[in-house]
Amino acid sequence: MILPAGLNAYLVVAALLLVIGIFGIFLNRKNVIVIMMSIELILLAANLNFVAFSGALHDMAGQVFTMFVLAVAAAEAAVGLAIVVVYFRNRGSIEVEDVTLMKG
Repeated sequence: MILPAGLNAYLVVAALLLVIGIFGIFLNRKNVIVIMMSIELILLAANLNFVAFSGALHDMAGQVFTMFVLAVAAAEAAVGLAIVVVYFRNRGSIEVEDVTLMKG
């Protein structure tokens, strides 16, 4: 597979997605939904790297591995959202600081 843009362009976009995801986790520690979205951005950055290097090296292994990562990310999002919905029904809030009340 020949990449339409250079490999550097894909790596820059992946790096931007990674930085946005990390900033989303560290700057907003109160909302669980934003933290989950930031984790998804980090996983998408990794997937973009896998696909870009797979295309540059003419190897399908990176693209196959990306499909597995996407499946795990979808399962993580579904289970995480289900936990957040149940927690919201019980507590009435989804702030991360309130989760510490579940100890003991």
